[in-house]
Amino acid sequence: MDKVTHFHIPVDDMARAKKFYKSIFGWEIKETGMGMDYQLATTVAVNEKGIPEEPGAVNGALYLRENPEECPSIVINIPSIDEYLKNIEKAGGKVVWPKSPVGDFGFYAQVADTERNVIGLWEDVKKPE
Repeated sequence: MDKVTHFHIPVDDMARAKKFYKSIFGWEIKETGMGMDYQLATTVAVNEKGIPEEPGAVNGALYLRENPEECPSIVINIPSIDEYLKNIEKAGGKVVWPKSPVGDFGFYAQVADTERNVIGLWEDVKKPE
């Protein structure tokens, strides 16, 4: 079973959004080093590897909205984006954002399900053993 690993929330004003989520939910929002347009939202404590300590809990990110249609989305960790993109299209979904590398961490893509909901897909970089 593939699991939800994090979420993305688009914002128009990063400072205003950071203040809101910190004051209402107590989230820690911090820069990633990738610029002000993408910031990590920590909703639960993490271990030394950055994995939530509480089973079932997820952390996410705030990012600057690029178009008015963007809305919050979940990201699901999967073993192969290429394989899933084929299966999603066969099942009636659509590729919104093709597979793209994210630094040395992994690959990201976005798809729309049959109900037009946008879902993020994440594939970890395979580390040599």
